[in-house]
Amino acid sequence: MERWQNKIAVVTGASAGIGAATCKALVEKGMIVVGLARRVEKMENQTRPLIAGEFQKNFHTHKCDVCDEESVKTAFAWIEEKFGGVDVLINNAGMVKIGSMVDPNNSDLIKNTLNTNVLGAVWCMREAFLSMKKRNFDGHIVIINSVVGHVVPASTQGYDLNIYPPSKHAVTAMTEVLRQEFLSKETKIKITSISPGGVKTEIMGEGIEFPPEIPALNPEDIADAIVYCIQTPPNVQIHEMIIKPIGERI
Repeated sequence: MERWQNKIAVVTGASAGIGAATCKALVEKGMIVVGLARRVEKMENQTRPLIAGEFQKNFHTHKCDVCDEESVKTAFAWIEEKFGGVDVLINNAGMVKIGSMVDPNNSDLIKNTLNTNVLGAVWCMREAFLSMKKRNFDGHIVIINSVVGHVVPASTQGYDLNIYPPSKHAVTAMTEVLRQEFLSKETKIKITSISPGGVKTEIMGEGIEFPPEIPALNPEDIADAIVYCIQTPPNVQIHEMIIKPIGERI
C-alpha cells in the first residue's frame, strides 16, 4: 500500500456493512478516506467508531445520494475543492429488495434498485474518472458487484431477488465497457469488479438481519479483498474477483 499513502479514497455507501469496513481498512492502511452516504450522522455514529483513534483525522464524511446525478456532482466537486481530487473510488452503494418483478406494486422498488445499482455507479465512476484523467493520475476504480451478476440462481431459497440480478449483470458488462473506454482514452486507470456471495450487511434494509440459514461472508472479508486488489503492481489489473462463503450453493 506504499503507493497509496495519503492518497484520496472515496467510498460510497459508507454508513454500514462493506462500506464501513472498507473505510476502516483504507484509513488504517494510510489513505485519506471520504465516506459518502445519504445520512452523514450514520457514518459519524456507526463508521467512525470502527476506526482506531489515531487514524480518525483522515476519515471525512459528506452527504451524497448516488441516485441523484446532481448530488454526486456536488459531492465530487467538494472533494476536488477540499482534497484536490479522487485517487481511488470504491463504488459500494447498492440495494436489494425482496419481491416479485411481476407484482404491479413493486414499480418503485424496481426503479430505486436500478437507480442505485446501475445509474448511481455510472455517475460516481464518471466523476472519479474525470478527476483522475484531468490530473493524469493512474488511479483505481473498484465496483462491488455480486455473484448474481454472473449467474441467476435457479432457487433463492424462497427469496425473490426481483431486479437485483439484472442490475448486477449490468454492472458486470459495465466493468468491461469501462475497461475498454479507459484504454481508448489512453489512461492506465484500473477497474476491478469484486463479486461477493452472501455478506452479512443491511443491504436488504436497516434492521433486517441477513437470513441465518444462508452461508455468509463478513464485511471485513470484502474490505480485505479491496485492499488486495488496489495494491497490485502497475502492470497488474484484477478485472474480476468472485468471493464465496464456504457452503454457498449459488
